[in-house]
Amino acid sequence: MRATTLALPLVLIASAAAAQPGFQSCLSGLRSAAAAKGVSGTTFDRAMAGVEPDMKIIEAMNNQPEFKTPIWDYLGTLVDDEKVAEGRSMLRQYASVFAAAERRFGVDRHTIAAVWGVESDFGKARGKWPLVQSLATGACLAPRRNAFFKGELIATLQIIQRGDVRPDRLVGSWAGAFGHTQFIPSTYLRLAVDGDGDGRRDLVDSIPDALHSTANFMDKAGWVTGATWGYEVRVPDGYRGTTGRNPKRPLAHWAAQGIMKYDGSRLDGHGNAGLLMPAGRNGPAFLVFKNYDAAYSYNGADSYALAISLLSDRLRGKPGVQGRWPTDDLPLSREQRRELQRLLISRGYDVGEPDGAVGSLTRAAIKDIEAKLGMQQTGRPGEKVLRALKSGRV
Repeated sequence: MRATTLALPLVLIASAAAAQPGFQSCLSGLRSAAAAKGVSGTTFDRAMAGVEPDMKIIEAMNNQPEFKTPIWDYLGTLVDDEKVAEGRSMLRQYASVFAAAERRFGVDRHTIAAVWGVESDFGKARGKWPLVQSLATGACLAPRRNAFFKGELIATLQIIQRGDVRPDRLVGSWAGAFGHTQFIPSTYLRLAVDGDGDGRRDLVDSIPDALHSTANFMDKAGWVTGATWGYEVRVPDGYRGTTGRNPKRPLAHWAAQGIMKYDGSRLDGHGNAGLLMPAGRNGPAFLVFKNYDAAYSYNGADSYALAISLLSDRLRGKPGVQGRWPTDDLPLSREQRRELQRLLISRGYDVGEPDGAVGSLTRAAIKDIEAKLGMQQTGRPGEKVLRALKSGRV
């Protein structure tokens, strides 16, 4: 296991060295493209001085959790009791900021807080990648989406030239999202607003700017003030009709199919709705309205939009998902993941800091435990492995 872990950086270093000539040539072309968008040569040269490709960006492109992780695992750490408690604390601490954003844009504070919590864990996990380096790597060397990275790199240079955010503070995700609520640079240019009245739009060091900008995003995405995103429903056994965020149909259509709210009450809501069954026909189901689409537009994945929507409900005091996910190995909360890591450390595994973030070291250790238990080796942090470690079976 350890040999594989140590070999990976050497492969990445070799790949970066091989990519250097083409990378430098690509940067020359990007300088001209940036100039056509108003970025001065001085700004470009200062920002790009010493920038080298980071091949870990290419690796990260192929490991996006909202598209690969089972929905129940994805929600397990993003909508747990710990996140709810943190969110309620933030709602109290920044009550006046949330109230002002709510009045200004018509988006409720619980939804704004949910975006903040899912995107960066309320500012604690904003990413580690220098935007200029990650976006330049993507623009020049990514196997796909080069035009996206090129556009976001130029937008980043425009932000630097405007002076709203210091270049050294432009650090975020591998794909260029940055700040408390993880705007990509082009979205920043379109929708970031000043929330604290200082005349700047700083999503990194100004929480009011970040929260107001998120409310503006949701408003421009079609948020309907006072309306619900949706709710969990019961679907009759044997239902074989349409599913998905779209097409949306009148509530009368769904009622005629025998669908009702999970608590057995009649369907209600603003406008038409789609029937979302994110784990298939044997898992929980939801009717989703236009406000769900606004959340979906933030990231373009149902798992993400559902995390925002469910967390906002939990922050309002509503229950979480009540239907059962179609798995016999339920997901772990963040505290349970930390407990799992502490138990692995006690067994002699090197998993790093027991912080609840499941990386390659933790997954390798879990696979070894699964092998000892005679389980399929997935590296997934689930209840079965945790129970086995707690019971002393391994």
